[in-house]
Amino acid sequence: MTALGAVFRPQLAPERLRAVARVADAVGLEELWLWEDCFREGGISAAAAALAWTERVRVGVGLLPVPLRNVALTAMEAATLHRMFPGRAVLGVGHGVQDWMGQVGARVESPVTLLREHLTALRALLRGERVTTRGRYVRLDDVGLDWPPEGRVEVLAGATGPRSLRLAGEAADGTILTSTTPADGVRRARGLIEEGRAAAGRTEPHPVVVHLLAATGPGAADRLRAELAAEGVDSVPGLGVAGDAGTVAKAVERLAEAGADTVILQPTGDEPDPEGFVRFAAEEVRPLVA
Repeated sequence: MTALGAVFRPQLAPERLRAVARVADAVGLEELWLWEDCFREGGISAAAAALAWTERVRVGVGLLPVPLRNVALTAMEAATLHRMFPGRAVLGVGHGVQDWMGQVGARVESPVTLLREHLTALRALLRGERVTTRGRYVRLDDVGLDWPPEGRVEVLAGATGPRSLRLAGEAADGTILTSTTPADGVRRARGLIEEGRAAAGRTEPHPVVVHLLAATGPGAADRLRAELAAEGVDSVPGLGVAGDAGTVAKAVERLAEAGADTVILQPTGDEPDPEGFVRFAAEEVRPLVA
């Protein structure tokens, strides 16, 4: 079965998160995702709060930009969330938006190399290993977590281009695709991910999470068009969906047929009713998705 979730977008003030998270938990939404867009809410702090305010919904952060963090700190924070809220935290990492990384003095010459080194060290630390490595960017000297997670923890990677998609298959436990990925793009991404998995000899499941820009209610089509135009992708066919639950469910199923294991409904940045959008996803769209 395709898992379904929704995004709490960081265009909303942090104090709005509590109400949205509690609605997500109450109506049975499977996953609530957060973003760490510069320079809005912090991903780990927001995830910790959302997890503490809820009982059952899984909370994902997609994604944490690795240039902003020492890998040991990422591991410490991830392990803490997984121990406090077992089975409910989902963390994704990525090389971040390069313009933003440049603004804070964290841009690197090879973002893919940094992501590879970060993923390799992070997954080892979360397995409870002691790690010594001297990479181009990641350097650790006999580092191990005092409180590693109990059990296996999946680390997802955000990826768009062919190199990062192959890397995700090789070095991550799952992949996050943005809302600018139509169904055909999901199929191509799956193929590239599988190339990376084959090269690394990996055979375990590799979940693919895909965001779907969605709008419903009055003015939905106009809001969707405006957001696609603002992102410069309004000429790309098959992106986003506007309409009622049946229309949105069909769009979700198209992504699932293309290879998405989880589809996260992404409201427009000007969504007038974030709590209502979460209810719409859980109570109206979810029953229509196989």
